[in-house]
Amino acid sequence: MSEQDWLAQRFEEHRRRLRAVAYKMLGSVSEADDAVQEAWLRLSGSEPGEIENLSAWLTTVVARVSLNMLRSRAVRREEPLNPHLPDPIVDRADGVDPEHEALLADSVGLAMLVVLETLTPPERLAFVLHDMFGVPFDEIARLVDRSPQAARQLASRARRRVRAHPTTPDVDVSGQRKVVNAFLAAARDGDFDALVATLDPAVMLRADGGTALAGLSGEVRGALEVARQAVMWSRVDLTVYPALVNGAAGVVATRNGVVFTIASVIVRNGKIAEIDFLADPERLARLDLTILDGHP
Repeated sequence: MSEQDWLAQRFEEHRRRLRAVAYKMLGSVSEADDAVQEAWLRLSGSEPGEIENLSAWLTTVVARVSLNMLRSRAVRREEPLNPHLPDPIVDRADGVDPEHEALLADSVGLAMLVVLETLTPPERLAFVLHDMFGVPFDEIARLVDRSPQAARQLASRARRRVRAHPTTPDVDVSGQRKVVNAFLAAARDGDFDALVATLDPAVMLRADGGTALAGLSGEVRGALEVARQAVMWSRVDLTVYPALVNGAAGVVATRNGVVFTIASVIVRNGKIAEIDFLADPERLARLDLTILDGHP
């Protein structure tokens, strides 16, 4: 085995974990893959004998690349799209694909990623690396050019922000699905009272249509307003399929055979507390939805 083949084999052993680090840092599947590829390019051009701990070295490289991506993204978004939803991880309703398991570890649902989008890049890095992957603050400090104490404070601020916004759905996915199905049936039948009954009084709906469908983007809060939106969209000719979105009950809706939207639904205490719609056609086209073949 050549040295390059040996390096490639070792790198593949770490790929899933590195992809998970980058996805939690960036909330973007394509950007996560770019960060992992950059880590491989740097590794393939390095002297392996100079790397004492390959796992730590690769994690540091992916984290630094992801941090630079976050900072570049912040500069580009002089007028940020509101809201901007992370990329969903979509699976068939009957189970999570093994390739997605690492991405979804640590209960990182779409609601958690939405909160992480509100953090500064250094806060997000400190929280993800320390709280989700156990990276010591000494190493995090070097990445953000601050003292270990300052890195600890970054993670603490991020942790408070995350804890202030409940992001965990009910544990029972089949129970989640029953609530989502009741919501869809009530919307289809135009039963306004039944719709409201499925919703938490303070339910939040977010829609991200990107630049192509900017008119669809926005936020709606409250059971009555969300129910009105649901009744309106029930009149559109959409075909709705059950799916798992970041491990929780959700739906994929198609129009004329093309994916129109992916909805993540967060059910807490038996009521729908959050609904996140990704309707940006450019981003939907980039997502790998082959796992749904046949369902659609």
